[in-house]
Amino acid sequence: MRHIFLAGMLACACVADAMAQVAPTAQAPGSANVRELESVVVRGVVPGPGLWKVSKGDHVMWVLGTLSPLPKDIAWDSRHVEAVIAKSQEVLSTPEVQVSMKTGFLGLGLVMLLPSLIGLRNNPDGALLKDVVSPDLYARWSVLKAKYIGSSGKVEKWRPIFAALDLYDAAIDKAGLTDKSLVQKTVDAAAKRAGVKVTTPRVEVVVEDPRAAVKEFKASALDDRECFRKTLDRIDTDLGAMTARANAWSTGDIEALRSLPYTSQMAACAAAVSQAQLARKRGGGDLEVRAEQAWLDAATSALTNNRATFAMLPIANLLKSDGYLSRLRASGYAVEEPAAKAQGVVETKPTDTAAK
Repeated sequence: MRHIFLAGMLACACVADAMAQVAPTAQAPGSANVRELESVVVRGVVPGPGLWKVSKGDHVMWVLGTLSPLPKDIAWDSRHVEAVIAKSQEVLSTPEVQVSMKTGFLGLGLVMLLPSLIGLRNNPDGALLKDVVSPDLYARWSVLKAKYIGSSGKVEKWRPIFAALDLYDAAIDKAGLTDKSLVQKTVDAAAKRAGVKVTTPRVEVVVEDPRAAVKEFKASALDDRECFRKTLDRIDTDLGAMTARANAWSTGDIEALRSLPYTSQMAACAAAVSQAQLARKRGGGDLEVRAEQAWLDAATSALTNNRATFAMLPIANLLKSDGYLSRLRASGYAVEEPAAKAQGVVETKPTDTAAK
């Protein structure tokens, strides 16, 4: 759910940049060479996971667990999900952060700010990446950058958080994975065809001084070195597990998903922004808590008012003992998990995710 804990938080901090673990390997993060690893990526028609069922009396909410990244070359057999949506009165999306300014929601306001947004991703005072991270981290970065990004120099001017996420995107692309939202697009299209309303729980952050905020951000340092380090760690050690999780989602293998603990750098990246002074003073310090409550409020309302609701949440959250559904269970709702493994027609494609 990068749009909550990263993109939203960046927006909250007025970064209107136009633009939810395997055991350690023998090679510890920080070694000179990236470990050789061959993964097999699922392709073809896949069923995806089954649906969680939340109910009270004869009111039910079916919940689909989403995952990112997923294999690039899959076609999701969404017929069952589309049938559930067609029989529902509402579709409940994952929560979002919405930033508005005095000039209106990001759009016109963004256009007005465009001149001041130039260079927003860059380190303050013209510093380079090698100047703001430790020598050992920069050495690891250089190896991984050569492997996944190449010789591009522009990223060397970027703040660690932006450089790290650019590297992450390049690494998963080479591993045969993608962050593109296949599920969201399919669900939105199915809801539109069926005439079912889509509700997106939102946390709104109002920025009354966008120009001043952008200026402040440009001049401020972020404590984003932990984000940078954890991103390098994840690329060093977790690409194989990411592929395994993507495959498990594709084939509907809940037990495999449960057995693969999740390592994510995104919480550290989000914290780098949300805990920055300019974000806290503009209401961006507790977005995760507010987003969770917004979704739970919307879910409770849907379960009260609808006979049937379709919803989406990151599957890592659904598998957590203290995730969103545990709150609903504690409130008296019955929660049932889907079958451990779905069936589907899949192929496999080997991909070399390692550097020589």
